[in-house]
Amino acid sequence: MDAVGVSFSAVLLLGLSFGSGPCNIACLPYLGPVLFTRGGGVRHAWHTLLPFSLGRVTGYSLLGTLAGASGAVLMDWLQAPWMRGLLGAATLLVALALLRKRRQGSCSTRPQAETQTIQPPRKLLPSSLFLMGAGMALTPCAPLGMVLLAAAASASASIGFSLGFAFGLGAVIIPAFIFGFAVAHLSQELKNHLSQWRGKLEDFGIGLLVLMGISTALGWISA
Repeated sequence: MDAVGVSFSAVLLLGLSFGSGPCNIACLPYLGPVLFTRGGGVRHAWHTLLPFSLGRVTGYSLLGTLAGASGAVLMDWLQAPWMRGLLGAATLLVALALLRKRRQGSCSTRPQAETQTIQPPRKLLPSSLFLMGAGMALTPCAPLGMVLLAAAASASASIGFSLGFAFGLGAVIIPAFIFGFAVAHLSQELKNHLSQWRGKLEDFGIGLLVLMGISTALGWISA
């Protein structure tokens, strides 16, 4: 593949290939607990997948733009410890938002004056999911390295943006369908069959997100 002459469609296909395999495995420990804890099945899965996917596409587009403008591949920069910290912190923010939403739901029977003190900011969860998606995009991988190499070789911020956007778009399409239908449906069915333990299962999902966030930030696991 010519690093300079690579096309939008070629990078889109590369993103589709990446999204159909390794991406799903990497996203499952992060997105799975969120879909399970939020519930709602297929109908409401887009509330989770849309901000997460937008974050990923934005992250890839930004990387492509920076690589094209600077003429550098940026892979060494992506391997810096603070980059893992971004994904870890975003994951912890998602867990916090879900915890506050769960507390709000469990206290819904209290007087209105009391419940108003624990209302979570409405934009906290979507914003945290967006940051989580961006953090996933900033995780180095071989296909991303090829895209950044092509962007750097182009020496053009606009071309770099288009390549990053194409890769991001391709990378999120298949996972969105898999998580939006299969994972969301299975999560909801599991909650329905184990409804007597619903609260504990939701707590387990939030705890798993906390564990993933801490482990990612400390470099114990990589996305």
